[in-house]
Amino acid sequence: MNRAGSLASMLAVALARCGGDGGTSPNPRLIFAAIEAGSQHTCGVTTASSAYCWGSNDRGQLGEGTTTARSRPVLVAAGGLTFAAVSLNGHTCALVPARVAYCWGRNDFGQLGVGTTTGPESCATPSGPFSCSTVPMPVVGAVPFAAISVGGGHTCAVTAAGAAYCWGWNDYGQLGDGTTTTRSSPVLVAAPAGVTFVAVSAGETHSCAVTATGDAYCWGLNQSGWLGDGTTTTRLSPVLVAAPAGVTFAAVSAARSHTCGVTPAGAAYCWGLNGSGQLGNGDATMATQYTPVLVTVPAGVTFAEVSAGDYHTCGLTPARVAYCWGDGTAGQVGDGATQIRLTPVGVTGGLTFAVVSAGQVHTCGMTPAGAAYCWGSNDFGQLGDGTMTNRSSPVLVVR
Repeated sequence: MNRAGSLASMLAVALARCGGDGGTSPNPRLIFAAIEAGSQHTCGVTTASSAYCWGSNDRGQLGEGTTTARSRPVLVAAGGLTFAAVSLNGHTCALVPARVAYCWGRNDFGQLGVGTTTGPESCATPSGPFSCSTVPMPVVGAVPFAAISVGGGHTCAVTAAGAAYCWGWNDYGQLGDGTTTTRSSPVLVAAPAGVTFVAVSAGETHSCAVTATGDAYCWGLNQSGWLGDGTTTTRLSPVLVAAPAGVTFAAVSAARSHTCGVTPAGAAYCWGLNGSGQLGNGDATMATQYTPVLVTVPAGVTFAEVSAGDYHTCGLTPARVAYCWGDGTAGQVGDGATQIRLTPVGVTGGLTFAVVSAGQVHTCGMTPAGAAYCWGSNDFGQLGDGTMTNRSSPVLVVR
């Protein structure tokens, strides 16, 4: 990082510590331990284990008891619960320290995992009323999960023993239980014999997971090859991703119509639809890829993690510098412009991030000091800066 960037970063963090908005807020700023960008909202868990959300709330996805959109973080109405992790897309789920899952928001497909697709509330949205919950509800079964991942209309989670469970919408087999039956409570993913998972990622209509030995598996809709098995055949249970010879994955991230993964050595691969350059391989024709292709990175750049959004992707280097690529027309690539990028470009501002998360049309990151920044589309206040103005470079989330 250059000196100017370093000073800017230090000043931003100092201002955040004064109050989150240059010292004008009467409340101390929130210090986050985790953050994730969803469809049109964002949530984070603070170092005090409280959950805060902001942005669109027509389905109760902010979890604070109303359906009012918020352009600044609001406390999730947890009823005394504390949280260890959060995941979101159109709905929101979180894990408490005992690793039991709670979910809130839209529930018409049973994606909250509460054993029913009705109630406890009805949320009116532009496309009609949907059953929902505006506050967290416990997922039935009380299974302790090591990690949880929210998709478009379904949710998946993995246990410490390596068993994957999914629930919710299942028209395309995205629950991985060998059927197309929608489930309102967790069902076991039908993994191949002897296969266990260390992580799972739920996309819009598909899901993916990675094993301890670095094999990636995907299941669900495969319209544009986003399962990565070299076909367009929908799969009702996990199928092995056809990675190049010798390539294994440390993590995978499933999105709307593409999937990306990072290897233990820091190489990023993506597969599926490439209509906005979200695969990052520099292909000007933006051709669909049915098996993993190498992301074309600047000289010397490797990634410690990647996050796939709807039509863009972001990654963090081991030095915690953020790069993004793909659709940037709303500023979600974060390079100060509003255009498509076919290969990774650095996020402006000179900040370093402990985590970066690509959402539907926005991106958020958390610095090592716990300050949250977001950029991209802000139609519903999902950037958390108190406005509804799109941003093409990171802005500080304010309380």
